[in-house]
Amino acid sequence: MTLEGKVAIVTGGSGGIGSAICERLALDGAKVIVHYGGHQDAADEVVTKIKDNGGEAVAIQANLSKAEDVTKLFEKTQASFGSPDIIINNAGTGDVGPLAEMDEEAFDKVFGLNVKGTFLCMKEGAKRLNQNGRIVNISSGLVVRPQPGFGLYIGSKAAVELMGKVLSMELGERNITVNTVSPGPTETEMFMNSGDDAKAAAERSPFKRLGQPEDIADVIAFVVSDQCRWITGHTFQAGGGYV
Repeated sequence: MTLEGKVAIVTGGSGGIGSAICERLALDGAKVIVHYGGHQDAADEVVTKIKDNGGEAVAIQANLSKAEDVTKLFEKTQASFGSPDIIINNAGTGDVGPLAEMDEEAFDKVFGLNVKGTFLCMKEGAKRLNQNGRIVNISSGLVVRPQPGFGLYIGSKAAVELMGKVLSMELGERNITVNTVSPGPTETEMFMNSGDDAKAAAERSPFKRLGQPEDIADVIAFVVSDQCRWITGHTFQAGGGYV
């Protein structure tokens, strides 16, 4: 699989799964925009790794819950590498606790980034993506295997999955695919700080381990490739058989 000549935007590109996605897409030949919200050092480190391996990458900051910031993200992408071919909506956040104890601030934080941010990136991307483009939204295996304490997060990811399915119907005439990749328990800072039992989660996979960010990045590399051109509006469960 090759992405030579393609331009990819990865939101949340400085994080665990995000950085693995950036590095994998660059390895396949894409020019990568490493988006970050507030961790410039981490984003710059990802850019350095990509460049050290002979790839091309630029770090761009944006608050994805603000439409003007999202527009600037795409404008800076255009100025750096040209029109995008691939958008990975990976940036996300969560707030753990019983749903009845969540307040409006928690709701606004989770839905502001996970839902509004993804919506704004899909909206802007729909205008700017090249023909045969790819949009991939990152969801969560919790949508099909809900657990107490993750109500806001699950609700936000369910919204992302369904918005993506609708958008896939609207962009098909341009041969743009819109799919979702739904990781199971993956060894990232966000998961390890969630309060979930990592050992128990690992035991629920036939492989008896947690996923690694590279496992998810490999799935995404397939979804954005030409080999996946006939699949759209689909959710790929990337949870290592987690049950």
